[in-house]
Amino acid sequence: MTSKLALFDCDGTMVDSQANICISMDQAFEQHGLVPPNHHLVRRIVGLSLIEAVTRLLPEGDEATVAAVTQSYKDGFSALRQNGGLHEPLYDGLLQALEELEASGWVLGVATGKSDRGLRHVLETHGLTDRFVTLQTADRHPSKPHPAMVELAMAEAGATPETTAMIGDTSFDMAMAVNARVRAVGVDWGYHDEQELIEAGAEIVAANMADLNGILNR
Repeated sequence: MTSKLALFDCDGTMVDSQANICISMDQAFEQHGLVPPNHHLVRRIVGLSLIEAVTRLLPEGDEATVAAVTQSYKDGFSALRQNGGLHEPLYDGLLQALEELEASGWVLGVATGKSDRGLRHVLETHGLTDRFVTLQTADRHPSKPHPAMVELAMAEAGATPETTAMIGDTSFDMAMAVNARVRAVGVDWGYHDEQELIEAGAEIVAANMADLNGILNR
């Protein structure tokens, strides 16, 4: 039997993690004598794999510098986690949206630019570990918008492109959905605006969590 798969991005879609990301990026750049990028620019790369994100923020940096800043970011983010300094609150209405989707026959998954450890921390913190049948992260895939995350998620969940929806807040999520030939559903509470999501391939942009069940079951 083919499953209906609702595949969620994490940062900017399920949790608001921009404060942690900006803090860690500031520290990473400063450790190497570099001027930290504007926080608006940092928010724009959320969702990409980390090495790709740093490359975009440091376009004139050589490979060694990009690698060093990337490692410093990882170390700084890990220190925040270990010291209890991470603040990644769920967006309002997420739990109810997940419950409604499950009740209407959807299985749930995650496709995120986070690491395995980062995603595991979010899910454990908010008691969501058992909600999802497939978890895809940047540790095991090319960066979005490559479709590998979605393709493996469908294989693990027993879904097809026709029965899968990718739900995300960035143009990277929408482009990944298009590349994987699944439904692209944007959300307007994250880090890219509605027009960007539509231009990247979103069929619709949800204004709030309560809209998701109705959108997916159309």
